[in-house]
Amino acid sequence: QVQLVESGGGLVQAGGSLRLSCVASRSTLSFSTKGWYRQAPGTQRDLVAIVTTGNRTNYRDSVKGRFTISRANAKDTMYLQMNSLKPEDTAVYYCNALTWGGHAYWGQGTQVTVSS
Repeated sequence: QVQLVESGGGLVQAGGSLRLSCVASRSTLSFSTKGWYRQAPGTQRDLVAIVTTGNRTNYRDSVKGRFTISRANAKDTMYLQMNSLKPEDTAVYYCNALTWGGHAYWGQGTQVTVSS
C-alpha cells in the first residue's frame, strides 16, 4: 500500500503561480509512472502531466509551456509547478502513482482556484 498526500493548492489570481507537492508514504521509484490529474465540477478527471521512471514527461496540450512536473526520488515527492495560471485551470488536483502491474494509487486531492 502507498498513501499519497497532496499539498500546495489554494486561491491565486490569473497569471499567478502555485507549486503542488505529492508525498508518498514509501518509495515509488519502481512505479511505472507518476502523474497529476485534475477534475473540475461536473467534468471527468483528466490527465495534466505524467513522469516516467526514466524521467520522460508528457503534458496535456492546454498546460504545455506553463506547467512542469518533476520528481525528487530521494524524498519520494513529486511536484507540479504551475505558472501563468488561468481561470480554466481551476479544479481539484490529484496525485497518481501507477505500478507496473497497472494498480493505481490516488491522493485525496488539493483544490486550486484561479480568479479572473
